[in-house]
Amino acid sequence: YGPHTLSAYIQEFQKLATAMVANKEIPATNILPPDMLDKQIGLLPGVILDSTPPGVHFGDVSSDVAANSDFRKGSTVNATFHSACPRNDLLTDGTFALVERLNGDNWIPVYDDDDWSLRFKWSRPSKLSPESFATLEWTIPEDAVPGVYRLRHFGASKPLIGSIEHFTGTSRAFAVR
Repeated sequence: YGPHTLSAYIQEFQKLATAMVANKEIPATNILPPDMLDKQIGLLPGVILDSTPPGVHFGDVSSDVAANSDFRKGSTVNATFHSACPRNDLLTDGTFALVERLNGDNWIPVYDDDDWSLRFKWSRPSKLSPESFATLEWTIPEDAVPGVYRLRHFGASKPLIGSIEHFTGTSRAFAVR
């Protein structure tokens, strides 16, 4: 995208419209743009390290859902977890946030961070702090099935020395009526 995007669209749509009016086919082109991914530079510095307070693990709940909570559709449930910088692993094949519903003895995923009802908010208490938090906020949709639910957070932490380690954290269960 850039200053000539509109001109490029107009040029290509003009070719397409002209061909459609004349009932002609436009020859397909299999020319792909070059892959420049390995040539890109990043100006954002890498993550140096993530940490938690003594005795606390990544994924531990900092602020949980109240015990024995009942929520109605349309209300918002949230929990905050001790977390790590999301840039450690973008979880492109996964998710940072999940809402799970109890089905018998098993927890099944019902909403994740690509659903409009679930929000993932990451924050650091200060710019130089290696500690961070992830808040999951779920606004219960009107079509949610009544039952027992929980919030689940996924992440990856980076120690000062060593490789990235994945973690998960789970909120207390709550009911949706």
